[in-house]
Parts: sequence; C-alpha cells; structure tokens
Amino acid sequence: VSGPFPVLVPSRVHHSGALVNEVSIRMTVTASGVPVTGSTGGPAARPSRLRLGARLGLAILGGAVLALAFPPYDAQLLAPVGVAALTLLVAGQRARRAALIGLVFGLAVFLPMLSWMTVIGPDAWVLLALLEAAFVAAMAATTPAVLRLPAAPLWVGSLWVAQEAARDRVPFGGFPWGRLAFAETASPFTPVAAVGGAPLVTFVTALSGALLAAAALAVARRRIRFGTFVAPLAAALLVPVLASLAPTGGPETDREVTVALVQGGVPGEGMDFLGEREQVLRNHVGATKRLAERVEAGQVARPDLVIWPENSSDIDPFTDDAAYRLIDGAVRGVGVPVLVGAVVDGPGPTYVRNSGIVWDPATGPGKRYVKRHPVPFGEYIPFRAQLSGLIERLDQIPRDFYPGSEPGVLQLGPATIGDVICFEVAYDGLVRDVVTGGAQVLVVQTNNATYNGTGQPQQQMAMSRLRAVEHGRAVLVTATSGISAVVTPDGEVQAQAPERTARTLVEDVPLRSGTTLATRVGSGPEWLLTLLGVGAVLVAWRRRRRAR
Repeated sequence: VSGPFPVLVPSRVHHSGALVNEVSIRMTVTASGVPVTGSTGGPAARPSRLRLGARLGLAILGGAVLALAFPPYDAQLLAPVGVAALTLLVAGQRARRAALIGLVFGLAVFLPMLSWMTVIGPDAWVLLALLEAAFVAAMAATTPAVLRLPAAPLWVGSLWVAQEAARDRVPFGGFPWGRLAFAETASPFTPVAAVGGAPLVTFVTALSGALLAAAALAVARRRIRFGTFVAPLAAALLVPVLASLAPTGGPETDREVTVALVQGGVPGEGMDFLGEREQVLRNHVGATKRLAERVEAGQVARPDLVIWPENSSDIDPFTDDAAYRLIDGAVRGVGVPVLVGAVVDGPGPTYVRNSGIVWDPATGPGKRYVKRHPVPFGEYIPFRAQLSGLIERLDQIPRDFYPGSEPGVLQLGPATIGDVICFEVAYDGLVRDVVTGGAQVLVVQTNNATYNGTGQPQQQMAMSRLRAVEHGRAVLVTATSGISAVVTPDGEVQAQAPERTARTLVEDVPLRSGTTLATRVGSGPEWLLTLLGVGAVLVAWRRRRRAR
C-alpha cells in the first residue's frame, strides 16, 4: 500500500445479531494498511429493525391513503404519498417479504376501490381485488432490487407503468381499474396525458412518490445531504410543477355542434334495474319526445344529434316490431339522427351484441358499432361449460356477448363520432383507435344503473375526463341513470346529470380533426417505460449475482 485510497470490501458481517450479506464497507487506508474511517454503504446495507407485522400494518395504512386519491374521494395529491409509502416499506427487504407487503398494500387499495363489486357478490369482489393486488405484489417484489441502482426513482416509476401494462392486458383482456393515471384527472399531473397518454401520467405520479421516498430514506439513514435529501425532495415537488406546464389545448376546433344527451332513467336498482319489459326503452322514448316538444316551443336549441346510452333499448328492435316502432317514432319526432344503444340478437342463438346504432329520422337504422371488449363474467362467461354447474349466478347471463371487430367510428349527422361502450373507456387502445380513425368527438355510452350510489360511476367519469385531455376531444358520456356529462377537451365538466335522475342535457361541443402528441405516439411511451423498468430489474439482479 503506497498511500491513502478508498477500498470497497465485500464482506459478511453481524449487525444487531443478524448476519448481513454483501455489505460494502468504505474505508480510508493509510500507507501501513490501517483503516482509519469506515461506514456502511448502499440502500440495502442497513438492515431495518421494523418487524414484518408493523410493515404489514403500515402497508394497510399506505394502501388506504392511495385509495383515497381515487373517486369518489378525489384526494388526488395523495397518490404520490401512497407510492412513497410502498417504496419505503419494501426498501431493503427480500423479494418474498416485499411481495407480501405489496399484496397487503394492493388489497388495501382495491378492496375499497372495487367495493361496488359487492352488487355482484362479495366473493367476486374479494377475488377481483386479490387478482389486482397480485400485480402490485409482483412489482413490490422487484422494487428493492432497483432501489440499489443509481437514479432509483426513475426505475420505481417505470415499474409502476410496467405493472399497470400487465394487468391492463391479462387475464381475459385485463382490468385497468386503479391505474394511478385515473386518480390524476384534475391535478397538476393531468396535462402530460396530452403528451404521453395515461402511462406517462402514471409515470410522473409514481416518480414524484419515489423521490419523496428517497428523501425520507435519507432522513431514516441520517444522511441528510444535498444529494441524498435536498435534491430528491426538491425534485419531488418540481415534477408536478413541470407536468402542469404541458400543453393541453390540443388541436384547433373545426366547428361546433349542438348535442343532446338523453338520460332516461331506469325503474330499479342493482341487478334488477331493468324492471318490466320495455320500461327502459319507453323511458328514453318519452324523454326524447319531451325534448322534441321543448325544441318546438323554443325552450332549447334544436340539437344536431342525439345520444342515447348503452342498453337504452332493453329489447332487440330488429326482432321486436313494437320496439322498432317506438324508437323510430321518437327519432322522427326529434327530427335528427340518434345514436341508440341496444342489445341485438346474434350471431346465432347463443350470442347477443352490445351495439350503438345510428338511427336516421328519414332512413331508419343504419351503421352500428358492436362493443369490442365484452366484460368477462359480466357479459360473457369464460369456461362456461366447466363453471356453469358450480356457480348458479352465471345463469343470469344465458347468452354470451359477441365481440365486434371494428372501431366505433360512425357518422352521426354532421359529426364523425368515436363510440366506446362502458368499460371500454378504460382501455387505451380502444379509445385511441376511434380518434385515429377520424372521430371528431368521443362518445361513451354506458349503463351504470347496477352500480348507482357505489362510486363506480364517478370512477368511470374520471377516465372519460382523462381521455378528453389525452386526445384533445370533447367527450359525451351518456348513462341510463347517471352520470351523464359533457366534458370539454381540457377535461373540465361542462354539464352533468346526476345519478338516479331522468334528465336531458343540450350543449354546444367542439368538433376537432387534429391530434395530440399522445394520440400520435400511441402505446410507445408505455412500452418504453415498461422496458426501462424490466431492464432495471435485470441489471440489479445481475449486479447482485456478480457480487455474490
């Protein structure tokens, strides 16, 4: 040894009675080889004294904090705090223990968020929450590894995007409820949706939370320096400020049209919302006729087009002459094209199709959109032959919904609309397809009557608001019994009809043909961030293996 220099010594040491592997000890060595200073290094080097039971209790608390960020609570700025909580709880933990912490955290998020599933059954609610929480557990298991890397908050944010990308797709086409982006529909993080879509909103939200966690770790380890505490804390506060500066104006307006959204109401609630045969259809026919009377009396402007919700005709008008005449009479009475939501028989005797039908006052029914993503166990039964004898409730869905194959781009009077039905608004690709297909305005036909008063309609409304910003389009949400709304291209609610009411909204909305950057790049940011997250995990594991 010729002079003082730092030495990294891989070693196995005892700390508080526990054997700790792979601790890097930084020492300054004199010319005689005598160490004069030393300190443990690396986020995983200092074993935590917090017991597993305490961590699980805090995981429940942290998950509840994140759940409060979502509708109907809308404490949106708590989302980064929830991310920070999970990051802190798994820091320095082995993968299995981190996965258990993540599972408990995920359950604390999804059980309250998905409580509307109790309408279907408590078993369905718990199973769905467990499934969604399992993805959070998988992400949590990999988080301690990336926390050992430089720029760790970037990789944590990317892992949140990767986790959401996976559960948005599997199983059975995925279930995107509970994405961080859907908690940030009116917050400083929202504007980046116009740049990189919902995945980028999730990333900046998680990044801010991970930076908060980095600052908190510095305090816990008594390393309060500029680089370890001040810089990440300042960055955590700066991220939402920079995100709020992203442009949300979107493309310019081509022109405006007047639209009428008919919320006709339903006779019942829960699984029995349909009431008597034809009642839902008659409610919407009656509301449309009253609209026509108000137009003739000069009380409201004459609309250029009318939107009915999903399932507004509870009878197939192509096989039932009475239903056909009711719809046709209402459309002729209002005198403008109407988008009618109806469940249509076929193909064959074992299927039905959830459809949006363009109904013209002169020529009758024309082009239609068939829902492309039916809800598993809600609109079709996977493994029907194997499960039917085991679960009696499945008999309530005697025929499976047949999926459509084409995007819902329809010409409705003077407007080219992009129709998505109910839960489809949660899926990035299904919404983007109609915009790239030429839609000037987005339409969400939905039937939330089963879930009135549960918070589910508010959660779906939040998704519609994010889609407006993402694609720079007005969004027309029409529900049988609420919430119907007109959302402006910047995500603001221009008009709204509350739940459990019959109401018709008549509003002017912009038509746009240009596209935002998010529309043009599509799923590119999601795949890039997912690859970064997965790549970081692989690098961290490879480094650890080499160290061993």
